[in-house]
Amino acid sequence: MTDMKGIIHHVFFWLKNPSSKEDLVQLAAGLKTLEKIKTVRKLYIGVPALTEKRDVIDSSFHASELMFFDNIKDQEAYQEDPIHKKFIEECSQLWAKVIVYDVQNI
Repeated sequence: MTDMKGIIHHVFFWLKNPSSKEDLVQLAAGLKTLEKIKTVRKLYIGVPALTEKRDVIDSSFHASELMFFDNIKDQEAYQEDPIHKKFIEECSQLWAKVIVYDVQNI
């Protein structure tokens, strides 16, 4: 695979305790620490928007992070960064399911 510019890393989280506001706050705080990683160009953290219900919209997740990297090597460095590993160690007990979509420019 070539190292094309522009990697988007989009992660969706389903909480074990979806009614727990404390768990969502803890997850969001953990996600916020990831912006300290040098290779992360931009980070957005959010919850499902209250848009109209349509068949093509999946709002079943509880939180999402959207990250931008300059290239694949920077995204790989993020995966191995101690801040990322600490986030997983401290927050993984909060989620029941995670789905990741990694996208690169074509």
